[in-house]
Amino acid sequence: MRLGPIELVLILVIVLLLFGASRLPGVAQGMGKALRSFKEAIGGSDEEKPKRQARKSSTEKPKS
Repeated sequence: MRLGPIELVLILVIVLLLFGASRLPGVAQGMGKALRSFKEAIGGSDEEKPKRQARKSSTEKPKS
């Protein structure tokens, strides 16, 4: 069973009606964080570890 474009649009409209346009980015961000933590918990984040370390080192202030 596959979801076609009509079904996806219908789901998007229902989500938009439930949460509203202003809250939708926050909901998507929360879902992304939850998915990321789930991937880390099951050990599938080997690919992201170097990226995160690079981001952390670039955002840290240099010690003077």
